[in-house]
Amino acid sequence: MTSDARRDPDDIDALRAASDVLGIDELLSDEERATRTRVRAFVDAEIRPGIGDWFDRGHFPAELAPKLGALGVLGMNLDGYGCPSRSSVEYGLAALELEAGDSGIRTFVSVQGSLAMGSIHRWGSDEQRQEWLPRMARGEVIGSFGLTEPGAGSDPSAMRTYARRNGEDWILTGSKRWIGLASIAQLTVVWAQTDDGVRGFLVPTDAPGFHVKQLERKGSMRASIQTELHFDAVRLPASALLPDARGLRGPFSALTEARYGIVWGVMGAARDSYEAALRYSLAREQFGRPIAAFQLTQQKLVDMVVELQKGALLALHLGRRKDAGTLDPVQISLGKLSNVREAIAIAREARTILGGNGVLLEHSPIRHAANLESVRTYEGTDEVHTLILGQHLTGIPAFR
Repeated sequence: MTSDARRDPDDIDALRAASDVLGIDELLSDEERATRTRVRAFVDAEIRPGIGDWFDRGHFPAELAPKLGALGVLGMNLDGYGCPSRSSVEYGLAALELEAGDSGIRTFVSVQGSLAMGSIHRWGSDEQRQEWLPRMARGEVIGSFGLTEPGAGSDPSAMRTYARRNGEDWILTGSKRWIGLASIAQLTVVWAQTDDGVRGFLVPTDAPGFHVKQLERKGSMRASIQTELHFDAVRLPASALLPDARGLRGPFSALTEARYGIVWGVMGAARDSYEAALRYSLAREQFGRPIAAFQLTQQKLVDMVVELQKGALLALHLGRRKDAGTLDPVQISLGKLSNVREAIAIAREARTILGGNGVLLEHSPIRHAANLESVRTYEGTDEVHTLILGQHLTGIPAFR
């Protein structure tokens, strides 16, 4: 016996409730759900109306920075110095909702909060924290993070940017590439080789000899900013040095934080792609029936929800461990590798349900699929995270 109680494609709350097959929502506290609701409302009001146009024009809406500061998502899980001091799970939920809007917007929050602010918070002096973090948390100052170089992506130990002593000052020379936000930032955290190993420096973007070139003609992350930096004997005072960061441990700690946000964020892009496909399949009719009534369409929807539920549980598990102080970086590598890989598959499959209409930017899956190709690459490629896990399993480093 069957019944026809077709779900309303416009009742998004009912669709989301039905899609939470495992009842994951029940695992969240009231405070966590309130944070999610607040960020989701911001995305609906401030990001969804403009994102298709921003992506099409290759435009990052910098005017969102103070609004995101007021929302409390910049340096969200950092303590003190004007930072929001929220839990890791709340930050994860915020990252998920922001990336449901667009990966580029979530990337801004990650570069600002996890990479730039996180480096200053963990490795800076109290004076540096007092000077920069409150304004960055409000979105009044934008920061960027300079690690990757034209010839050193997956192997940051091969960086050639160099800082040498000159009296009490430092002279910075070299280049960085694929650096988010630098063309609109006031401050960049730059990692450079020194006679004492890798060190971190706070470099004002208006310093003489600091040159920024914005990377154009991208097929992905178009509502985001990526740049190339050139340092032509940039003179920095002794106070620019992050005093507590020595070696690659400094930048790697920031990358770990950013990777954690990705584990959650990509599930937002995947969920939005799935929901777009589900709503479309309920409304679109072919052969006298909604395409949601066909077995092949239902198989695609089911496969997407299975991976969404698994990915959400994985992200929540890592978040709980992070809040408990028991999270290991190798666990983040597993999460980043798995969730990004599945998110791309979901976005691509969702696009097929939309047929030819799916290539139009009024529908989100193709934009998410394109963006996720970048997310798959940055903060560690699939290959890098595979080798991190391989070393964990075998005890043998296979990087060289």
